[in-house]
Amino acid sequence: MEDADLDGRVALVTGSAAGLGRGLALALADAGADVAVHYYSSDDEAATTAADTRAFGADATAVQGDVTDPESVDALFDEVETELGSVDVLVNNVGDFAPKHWEEIDLGTWNRVLETNLNGTMLCSRRALPAMREQAWGRIVNVGYASSEKAMVGATNFPYFVAKTGVLMFTRMLAADTQDDGITVNAVSPYVIETSDEFPDEAPRGRWATVEDVANAALFFCRSDSDYVSGENVEIDGGWLPEEI
Repeated sequence: MEDADLDGRVALVTGSAAGLGRGLALALADAGADVAVHYYSSDDEAATTAADTRAFGADATAVQGDVTDPESVDALFDEVETELGSVDVLVNNVGDFAPKHWEEIDLGTWNRVLETNLNGTMLCSRRALPAMREQAWGRIVNVGYASSEKAMVGATNFPYFVAKTGVLMFTRMLAADTQDDGITVNAVSPYVIETSDEFPDEAPRGRWATVEDVANAALFFCRSDSDYVSGENVEIDGGWLPEEI
C-alpha cells in the first residue's frame, strides 16, 4: 500500500519470522517503514525475513525476546531503539495456538496460550507507549480472531478463544486510554488464512484469506490520516457466519 505514508517510521512486528507476522513485516517495509523482526526461537527464519524487508529499501533488524517476560520485552525494545529508533508502529501478532479439546490441554500449554496472546499484547503495548506519547504519534495493531468480538467459543482450542476475546477488550480499553495522546489502537481479526495450521472443511468465498488480505486492513490503521479511527476491529473472514440458528 504505497499511500500508507510510513516513510521514516519504525515498526515492530512480534512473531514475524514466518507466517502472518512475516507478511505484515514485509507489507510495512513496502509502505516505507523500517522494520524490527521479532522472534522467540526461529532465528534463521527471522534473519531471512529481515533480509527480505531490506529489499524494499528499509532498514531492518531481527530481535529475540519472550513477550511474556517483562524484562525480555524491555530488552528487545531497547535493542530496537538502539538499532532503528523508537517504535512508532507496533503490531502485536504473537500468539500460541492449542487445537485440542480443553480437557486434554496441559496447564503449561493453557497458560502459554493465554500469556502469549493476551499478556504479550499488554506488555509490548505498555513498553511502546512512553515513546509514542512523547512524540504524540503511534499506531498499535493487535491481531485477534474472527468471532472473538462475539465471545464465541468451542471446546477445542478454548484458551485461544478466551485470550483473543481479551485482546479485543484490551484494544478498546487502550484506545480510550490513549485518545488524547495521538495514538490509535485497533485490531485485525482473521478467520483462517493461508498460513494457518488448521483448516476447516469449507472456506468462505471458496478460498482462505491471504496474508495480503490481513495486511491491507492493518496498513489502513497505520496511516497518518486514519488518526480518528481507534478502538476498532476488522474481521477478515470472507463473510463467515459462525452463528447457528
